[in-house]
Amino acid sequence: MKNDFVEQITQWLRAQLKETNTDGFVLGLSGGLDSAVCAALIRRATDNCLGIILPIESDVKDLDDAASVASTLDLKTEYIDLTTIYNNLVKLMPAGDRLAFGNIKARLRMIVLYYHANVFNYLVCGTGNKTEISLGYFTKYGDGACDILPLGDLYKGEVKDLARTFNIPEKVLEKVPSAGLWAGQTDEGEIGCTYDRMDEALRQIEKGQIGDDIARRLYDMVRRTAHKREKPKICPLRR
Repeated sequence: MKNDFVEQITQWLRAQLKETNTDGFVLGLSGGLDSAVCAALIRRATDNCLGIILPIESDVKDLDDAASVASTLDLKTEYIDLTTIYNNLVKLMPAGDRLAFGNIKARLRMIVLYYHANVFNYLVCGTGNKTEISLGYFTKYGDGACDILPLGDLYKGEVKDLARTFNIPEKVLEKVPSAGLWAGQTDEGEIGCTYDRMDEALRQIEKGQIGDDIARRLYDMVRRTAHKREKPKICPLRR
């Protein structure tokens, strides 16, 4: 089944290029599992790929992991440090919490990705998986802004399984998932349960089975974040 997914996604990616008359893909290379798998898939689909490493007060280990992934996949990369731009921007902002400032980081990165997409006639490849998308665990108009989502129908556990079909470094496969928006942040710590439990609960929710406390809490996240997965609402004046 894993190999079926690889071939299916690869063909789908090639079809997206043809349908949009674009020449390749660009993605943000974070050093995490999802971006590594996306990089492997787009690299399989075409030689016209660019991974951009975009540190903003980032852990040097993540930057090393991103470089390791790029080297393993023979992926062309650019390195653009946005820390100074970020620090200058937040000086102009009113006081906010770490989530608000973290979202600025995600949106700055997407600006750079779309600039390169414009310059090279590329599509921006999003790295979100079904677990994160369902829960709204992404920054609206940040990492949630993209042209394609090759992993969007795969739960996190399925992405990890898929990763093992590629020559992705073991340290990336086994690292603790983190959006890297502030020091010490982890996805599971912020959401409050493991990805395995999230996947299980979301499968139950899909079937209309909302049994335990975790499933009910995650179902509430699904409902509250619906606006992130929808187009902006338009006031209907002529209906």
